[in-house]
Amino acid sequence: MFLEQQIIILDVTLKIGLQNFVNFSDEYDNEPDVLRAVLSCGHVTDPQTLTDCCRAQMNDGKTEFRCPLCEKKWPYDEVRKLAKLSDDETLIFEDKVGTNTVKKLCPGCGTFVERLDVSNLCVKCSVCTERTRKTYHFCWQCMREWKGPGPRADRCANVGCAIDQKLLKDCPTITLKSIQNVQCPAIRACTSCGVLIEHNNKGHKIIECHACNNRFCFICLKPADECIKSATHYIICTAGVAPRQVD
Repeated sequence: MFLEQQIIILDVTLKIGLQNFVNFSDEYDNEPDVLRAVLSCGHVTDPQTLTDCCRAQMNDGKTEFRCPLCEKKWPYDEVRKLAKLSDDETLIFEDKVGTNTVKKLCPGCGTFVERLDVSNLCVKCSVCTERTRKTYHFCWQCMREWKGPGPRADRCANVGCAIDQKLLKDCPTITLKSIQNVQCPAIRACTSCGVLIEHNNKGHKIIECHACNNRFCFICLKPADECIKSATHYIICTAGVAPRQVD
């Protein structure tokens, strides 16, 4: 039997105890009365031992942290919470793991997040979730806060997600002859649902999205009702030409 002190923390996946007995000791440090954590791999360690281990792996050029006993990988969020890495060490490590395709910087907080399911673009950031006390997901593809239903493997509902972003950036500029020869991008994303729409150079400036029936101005991107308050369907409104819808 051993004494275990439960400590309530935000991340319930981490189990911390006050050690007095050898059957709940650290393989590398058996000092009594030291707070240690049970890691996801099942082994026990204290923050300083974990820090030393991670620092050694960093110095060896590793881009992942693994348990030296069982070689199981420790999730970076777990290491970040428990290890006593300095700010500089954290930045150095996160720069190194930036080349790992299963980790990306969260757009909400700037820390690296692992994608556990490679078929799902909707990824949860535990750091942002803890900080805001509200579940935070972002899109692995367009790297913005998640919009729309999930999980999804193709795209989120953000304007310009995936291939859309390239099309919006690289599409040609057209001259709308019926609207004062104004020049604007040939392709726009619906301002409501993000579906791409190409102007056929016929008719006026107000477009109706076939997917969601949203009506907006192809030139200034304002809602149709707002745009035509200052100009008719065939005249440029006071807002002028909106830039390309790219980040």
